[in-house]
Amino acid sequence: MLPIVATSPTVARRIASQYPNFKFNNSQARVIGVWRISRVEVAWRLKAIRGATTVPENSVDAMRDAVVELLDALDANNAFNPEDLVSVTFSVTRDLTALFPAAIARRRSGWEHVPLIDVQHMHVEGDLERCIRFLIHVYLPSDRPANHIYLRHARELRPDLPALSVAHHSS
Repeated sequence: MLPIVATSPTVARRIASQYPNFKFNNSQARVIGVWRISRVEVAWRLKAIRGATTVPENSVDAMRDAVVELLDALDANNAFNPEDLVSVTFSVTRDLTALFPAAIARRRSGWEHVPLIDVQHMHVEGDLERCIRFLIHVYLPSDRPANHIYLRHARELRPDLPALSVAHHSS
């Protein structure tokens, strides 16, 4: 039997649970590197995922719906467990004051203990209005790409990225 070397105790426990003959030892989870079980090797890497969306108005309902849609698209296009999240920063343009996007994210299953923060995005004349953005730091297998999520009018921010196969609503 080969040792597991994981990015966190949570990751090590999850992998160990998939292999019933493995005996988990907390001290092994402190090492950052590669897991080795039988002949399987998975290298993990801290990655950043960006995303943004827009809302039609500064209201609680419009902002809540947009944040839920954005995070649903994140889940649909980036396979990770909430335990692998390191932190999430939300920024909003100065014209959005109805609610904190992090308060909506906190309600998602598994996100209760993820460090979340909201900030006001720097104002630039002529930039996209009523925009909610995020920057997420998450551990992903090194061979898995981070799929950035740009919805609604926020697609204008990153026209170089491919459109996602997620239902988009215009605002």
